Amino acid sequence: MQSMKLREYRAEDSAIICSWIKDEESLFKWSADRIGKFPLEGDELNKEYAKGLRRGSHFPLTAVDDDDVPVGHMFIRYPDLNDRSRVRFGFVIVSPELRGKGYGKQMLELAKAYAKEVLKAEKITLGVFANNDSARHCYEAVGFRPVGSEMYKMSVGEWECIEMMMELRA
Repeated sequence: MQSMKLREYRAEDSAIICSWIKDEESLFKWSADRIGKFPLEGDELNKEYAKGLRRGSHFPLTAVDDDDVPVGHMFIRYPDLNDRSRVRFGFVIVSPELRGKGYGKQMLELAKAYAKEVLKAEKITLGVFANNDSARHCYEAVGFRPVGSEMYKMSVGEWECIEMMMELRA
């Protein structure tokens, strides 16, 4: 496995990341109903992030290899702008050819450090669908624990969403 670093998301990353979504089920596992239409055209992330970037509540990050080639992506956001102690991870994805090789764990470890050191967060939450075993296992491997679940209604059906959390210790 190559080394990886996180950098700020760039508009040109959208087409690359969107190309990793190969079918409708993958789209909904990745983004719930936030984007909601398949196939992706490539500019969906730029449209999705525009408002949050203006408000200062979203921090989209792209994981890149030593050659600055995107290998993963996610965002960190403040669910409540009045509570900067808690952040939420979302849209976590790794390039399809690199899945199952530790890249997701490495990206999440880098994001945990960013949340703690840069954003000064004390707690991280995320949601993962119960039908996405590989993602759930990856989150558990880096320290997230289930804290509840709810049913989520989307155009592809009703899926159980497991809420996960971790506390960042000083």
